[in-house]
Amino acid sequence: MITAKARAIDGPDKPFRFAEIKRRELDSDDVLIEIKYAGICHSDIHTAHGDWGPVNYPLVPGHEISGIVTAVGPDVTKYEIGDRVGVGCMVDSCGECENCRKGEEQYCLKGNIPTYAGVDKYGEPTQGGYSTHIVVTEGFVVRIPDNIGLDVAAPLLCAGITTYSPLNHWNAGPGKKVAVVGMGGLGHIAVMIAHAMGAEVTVLSQTLNKKDDGRQFGADHYYATSDPKTFEKLAGTFDLIINTVSAKIDINVYFSLLVLDGTLVNVGAPADHLSVNVFSLIGHRRSFAGSMIGGIRETQEMLNFCSEHTIVPKIEVISADQIDEAYERVLASDVKYRFVIDTSTI
Repeated sequence: MITAKARAIDGPDKPFRFAEIKRRELDSDDVLIEIKYAGICHSDIHTAHGDWGPVNYPLVPGHEISGIVTAVGPDVTKYEIGDRVGVGCMVDSCGECENCRKGEEQYCLKGNIPTYAGVDKYGEPTQGGYSTHIVVTEGFVVRIPDNIGLDVAAPLLCAGITTYSPLNHWNAGPGKKVAVVGMGGLGHIAVMIAHAMGAEVTVLSQTLNKKDDGRQFGADHYYATSDPKTFEKLAGTFDLIINTVSAKIDINVYFSLLVLDGTLVNVGAPADHLSVNVFSLIGHRRSFAGSMIGGIRETQEMLNFCSEHTIVPKIEVISADQIDEAYERVLASDVKYRFVIDTSTI
């Protein structure tokens, strides 16, 4: 077994602590990665705090992982020692179901194996990227382009693909009007990607406090949702709305902003259920959809797209001793725009 240093949490009200965890010996198709950076996703907080259900503690979160290959199994063909790589929200799937065969492993009909808070094919709990090393089968590792720093690459492995996938699937591009709800860790990347795709991009945020940043990221328009006039002015405007907010909001008021056949896609995952008024949808043949992450093929496509268009998240690098503080600040919306842990400080 391989021993890795980590930061673990023992319960929803507990602080993070230093831990040592065991990583499996390499199978023939496994890759050992020395983790350099790990992003902090709102999903980490929901899971660590038990918001989404029971958790098998101790837990090591983290599914925005970037690092360097330090060893490979004998049958590995895609990667070599020294390669710059990343790992996102899943580390395996059945590989046999219809969705997996389509390259949509995130929707594996048997359930993909999440990077943390899951159970791997050996029956062992998975532990994530708030650690120094991880072992992953090569099919769930992606290559980080040379012109993207490992620190800014980390958030792309979740926030990047979570926003790229629906923008890609619902054909954001020239002639399309796209709104992004929320200008946080996911939202600011969604703005950059939608802009690079050629769409006309509008940010819908509670206030105008981040308007200048939104413009710099590529937003054409920026409105405060706290102003009731916003919903009157923008009624029937958007082809596509991406809701990145991970808190409960009145989703129904946003349906009125869609054009005929427009779609609102939820990528934020609040702990509480959202109530939907179907009459807000059926009156104009509007659609309400959900999207998770992307498959491995699409994740690599997203990284290549970000490389081509020089899309990098805006981050704040922290030490491992600052994780608890970072969680508090994320919950208070006090981050611009993604915390990234320097794992050398673990």
